[in-house]
Order: sequence, then C-alpha cells, then structure tokens
Amino acid sequence: MTTTALRASGVSRVFGSGNTAVYACSDVSLELHAGELVVLRGRSGSGKSTLLNLLGGLDIPTSGEIWWGDDSLTGLTDDRLTDLRRGRVGFVFQSFGLVPVLSAAENVAVPLRIAGIDPAERDDRVRRILALVGLDDHTNQRPTELSGGQQQRVALARALVIEPKILIADEPTGQLDSSTASEMMSLINSLVEQRQIAAIISTHDPLIVAQARSVIELHDGRATSARRPRGRHAASVE
Repeated sequence: MTTTALRASGVSRVFGSGNTAVYACSDVSLELHAGELVVLRGRSGSGKSTLLNLLGGLDIPTSGEIWWGDDSLTGLTDDRLTDLRRGRVGFVFQSFGLVPVLSAAENVAVPLRIAGIDPAERDDRVRRILALVGLDDHTNQRPTELSGGQQQRVALARALVIEPKILIADEPTGQLDSSTASEMMSLINSLVEQRQIAAIISTHDPLIVAQARSVIELHDGRATSARRPRGRHAASVE
C-alpha cells in the first residue's frame, strides 16, 4: 500500500477581490504518494508556481485544505509551519538560489545549520548527499566555479539533505541545456524511487514530461487532466 505524502482538497488561491479578483488556483484537488514523481504542466500564468507555493506551505490557500501526511496545514502558526517544512519538504528552484560566497558543501549544509543538527552528523550527511549527486570531487568549489548542471545538483543536494518526504521543484531545468536537463531529471527520478520521496515538478520541457510517472495539466488555475504513461502509477486528480 502506497503512502500518501501530500494531499490537497479543493484548494483555491484568490488575489484581490470583487471585479478585480484573480483566481491563480481554483478548486484543485490531488494526491501524491511516496516514490512518485509527478509533472505539473501549463502555460506561463496558468498557476503552476502558485500551486507549488501552496503545496509547499510557502503561501496559504484562500480556501481548501492541504495535508502533509497526516498533518493538516490549516490553522498552523508560522513557527509550527516552518518547523514542519524544515523536516518534511525540500525545494529546488530554477534560479538555483545558491549563496555565492559559500562552497558547495557549505551551501548544502545551510538547512542543517538552521535546524541545529550536530556538526559531526551535519558533515557526514553533506558528504554523503554530495557523493550521491556526483559532486564528491567538487565540495570546496563555489557556485561560480561550477557549471550550470553542477550548480543545480548542489541545489538538489541541499533540498535532499534534510531527508524530505516531499520534493517540490519549480522549473528546475529551465536554465540547463537539453542534455544536462535530461541527466538532472534522470537523477531526480532515481532518487525519488530510492528514497521514496513524493515529488512534484513544474516544467515546459516535453522530454522531462515524458519521464514523469504522471502529468497534471493546469489551465487558468484549474487542474484539467492527468495523464498516466503505460505501466506507471498516476497521481490522482479530482
């Protein structure tokens, strides 16, 4: 039986009110399970980033409810939500978001320092995750000394070092060439299965879409369809 890691029920996000109200997300319901990689696809302005921010607890829905496992995000204090997010959700963004003055290892260690992880355990986890993403020979290099693909691997390692149950990635390969993007997605696919992470990734790239277990289509903030490649498990969209 697969574990439901992330669930959204009737989630909407409205900006403004009255005649100027904009429905960035409208009545979206979905479930993601452990070991499942789902692609979120739609045109620019369709609501992808807004939905990912809601699912990751970076924004609060106007209506509807979101659960991480058995924990509902409704009504949580900012401190409680931050604590849950630190140990439950890893984020990867198109811009990489690395600190330029820090080495690869130091960038990956940032969330562990914030969480107050013991230095010996922190160093061990950073070493292991950098080896896992193929950067064990680049631990002391700063972002400017790394290629775009290597920088994105550092960003992925930073997201995974907290050992999250959920991985959220917003256009993570948008700055990479097609070959490097394909390698990155193959790596993410492998880690999702190995670590039984529930991952949802937004992208425009059809090659990446083809690697997903299922695809959720967004149109004007609504989840209009889900496609399941043959022989794969699909995320449910209601």
